[in-house]
Amino acid sequence: MIDDKSLDTLFREARTQNGWLDRPVSDEQLRAIYDLLKMAPTSANSQPGRFVFLRSAQAKARLRPALSPGNLDKTMAAPVVAIVAHDTHFHEHLPKLFPHNPDAVNWFAGEANRAARETAAFRNGTLQGAYLLMAARAVGLDVGPMSGFDNAKVDAEFFPDGRFRSNFLCSIGHGDPAKLFARSPRFDFDEACRIL
Repeated sequence: MIDDKSLDTLFREARTQNGWLDRPVSDEQLRAIYDLLKMAPTSANSQPGRFVFLRSAQAKARLRPALSPGNLDKTMAAPVVAIVAHDTHFHEHLPKLFPHNPDAVNWFAGEANRAARETAAFRNGTLQGAYLLMAARAVGLDVGPMSGFDNAKVDAEFFPDGRFRSNFLCSIGHGDPAKLFARSPRFDFDEACRIL
């Protein structure tokens, strides 16, 4: 089991950030995040998650029209904003990613398998987005995931060919502790879980 300090960093004291310190996030840190998250499991090792890291003012300006008013200022102030998306044709990569079963590509190919393909892309891309949060915390950064934006506008701006679809946004950087809200309640085990 990992030590208490690591558990605090990843879970117990980790917070969704609402403000950011003026400290940069490097290419090396973004690569370190991806190199961790890519190792976590997805079904059939499908890895449909796709990540666009917006760091420059020009890149974030392209995102601005899609943001809800409540998320605008904090998102523009973040050192990096990740668009967490998924590849709707992820199955085309299964011969490389799941080589021990050459038939795996056919589980999702064609119109007959469209619903299964879309569900698998969304589910596993969402998992990879969650892994991104944990990986960012593991390398010493803070995160601010959010869904207050117009997915259609983001997709039109950043993924115009329609192959990738946005899921959620995640600001990444060094959080400003003065901007944190009080921690909201959590369910106890017996309120959320059953052991059968």
